[in-house]
Amino acid sequence: MEKLQSMEQFDKLKNEERTMFMFSADWCPDCRVIEPLLPGIEADYPEYSFILVDRDEFIDLCGDLDIFGIPSFIAFHSGVEAGRFVSKDRKSQTEIEEFINSLSA
Repeated sequence: MEKLQSMEQFDKLKNEERTMFMFSADWCPDCRVIEPLLPGIEADYPEYSFILVDRDEFIDLCGDLDIFGIPSFIAFHSGVEAGRFVSKDRKSQTEIEEFINSLSA
């Protein structure tokens, strides 16, 4: 999964056709639990660009987007937020896939 490097990159990526941002941090145990699942999820949803956002590096962005718990996901379709799976709770592969499947085409 590509890691976000700058706010300029975020602005560019959110305007692409389909981008999924995953908000995480190195110290987050729930994030580490889902980490091994992510390559398979990425492979199952090739229509999305998956981007890892380090919460600690982009704390202002997280505040702007109301990301107060991790791991969390926000999908953008051509610059418009298409959906969010934001909470402090651990997420399962099934829950992540259900979230992605729920997004409008």
